[in-house]
Amino acid sequence: MTDLPAARHLLKDAPATCHDEVVLSYDERLIRRKRLVTARGDGFLVDLPEVTNLDAVWGFELEDGRTVRVTAAQEAVLEITGPDLARYAWHIGNRHTPCQVEPARLVIRADHVLEAMLRQLGAGVQALSAPFTPEVGAYGMGRPMGHDHGPEGGHSHASAHSHSHGHSHGHDDHHDHDHADHHHPHDKV
Repeated sequence: MTDLPAARHLLKDAPATCHDEVVLSYDERLIRRKRLVTARGDGFLVDLPEVTNLDAVWGFELEDGRTVRVTAAQEAVLEITGPDLARYAWHIGNRHTPCQVEPARLVIRADHVLEAMLRQLGAGVQALSAPFTPEVGAYGMGRPMGHDHGPEGGHSHASAHSHSHGHSHGHDDHHDHDHADHHHPHDKV
């Protein structure tokens, strides 16, 4: 494995040629400082001034002028189709879940709780392996911080806000939203 020069600059537009590429998942495309390995097996350090969502850029420019393209990796996703995409999108957004919005479909990361909810709403849901490139924040660089139901259906509060579930977790800010039929580990059912 060869070490390439560091990347400190992002590219908004694709150059005519490219030295190599890195294939990164949605989570891996949120970065500030990290060592990455290209498709050819060469390593390089990314050292950006702040945490950056790479979904809004084409790639990196290395210190020697070479470029490395950022490519979205194949991930387990759900394709949502049906007669009421706006309604499905509202329910997905109400859960602060990253969503790829297209004219004839929505795409979210695989999540069995959301899949069950969407099917109950009448959506067509198909599991796929595909690049996941959800909408970025309204100002171009943000990311929705969603609920992670994870493989076991757990509930993570990874974002900087909290939720009102009718019980206290010591959070200060509250907003209400429906969480379908799943429960918090602290809930008494």
